[in-house]
Amino acid sequence: MTTANVLPHLTAALNAVSLVLLLAGFVLVRAGRKDWHPRAMVSAVAVSAAFLVVYVVYHFSAPIFVFRGQGAIRPVYYTLLISHVALAALVAPMVGLTLARAVQGKVDAHRRLARWTWPLWVYVSLTGLIVYAMLYHLYL
Repeated sequence: MTTANVLPHLTAALNAVSLVLLLAGFVLVRAGRKDWHPRAMVSAVAVSAAFLVVYVVYHFSAPIFVFRGQGAIRPVYYTLLISHVALAALVAPMVGLTLARAVQGKVDAHRRLARWTWPLWVYVSLTGLIVYAMLYHLYL
């Protein structure tokens, strides 16, 4: 098995772990667990950073994988893909800024930005998993 065959599945696994950590961080902050919330969110950032490294390595080392679905599913796939990529580019610096505000103790500024960052980040993680499933499992 080549690296190009393994890395898409690794990126999907990292993406799924990140999504679980994002959901856990949300539940923890809502439950008032201010001791565990930062751990979940920093872990989500770390896993997402690992995802990004693996994703870049994959795309520099593997040929482009073409979506093979036909008919009405094609515009659905490309709509998801375009929104995923555009919002991923937007949310990446937002995550860094949201984390920086938390580390700096700017809780109100962190909270205001996190209200936008978190749902976008969840959307990007979820749509990444959907795009992966469509490319590698549903339409071969």
